[in-house]
Amino acid sequence: MVKVLDRLLLFLLSVVVLIASLVLLFAAFGLISYQQAGNFVHDVYYEMNAAVIFISVTLVVALLSIRFLYLSVRRGAGESVPSIDQRTEIGDIRISLDTVENLSLKAANRTRGVKDLRARVKVSQAGLEIIIRAIVDGESPIPRLTEEMQANVKKHIEEITGIPVAFVSVFIANIQQQTSPTFKSRVE
Repeated sequence: MVKVLDRLLLFLLSVVVLIASLVLLFAAFGLISYQQAGNFVHDVYYEMNAAVIFISVTLVVALLSIRFLYLSVRRGAGESVPSIDQRTEIGDIRISLDTVENLSLKAANRTRGVKDLRARVKVSQAGLEIIIRAIVDGESPIPRLTEEMQANVKKHIEEITGIPVAFVSVFIANIQQQTSPTFKSRVE
């Protein structure tokens, strides 16, 4: 919701800046006469209705500008990549969840009979929760295959990252269908 509102405000600010730029360009090229510009300035200074409208528009544009200036300065800290943070004696270590997912896929792929893999990693109080989605060849026993995959992933992640793995959940999504071998006919 906030991003939609910020986009709307950015659009409004862009329209106001565009109109102001066009007015200044017209004035620079002489399309707005000196007399008309003088009348506008006179109205802003001496007529209350014109002054209230001018001050209101100027305040809205200033507030919008301040908002987007704040967002541009804050943007670096606001869009951080999800990561696991560890503190050591020497300093801080940050490991992205994408890195842990890729390590999980690498370890799970070592299991024979696995054809297609996807991984998702969640961080909990007990440690990492890793969910592996796999398509298998259908020739290996699924219980043995999944246990081997779980053990490989748990061991590999804990060994490489030093972060405890609470559990590894394996979901067998499908079995890859074997395509019948194609034989080329031999003509003699």
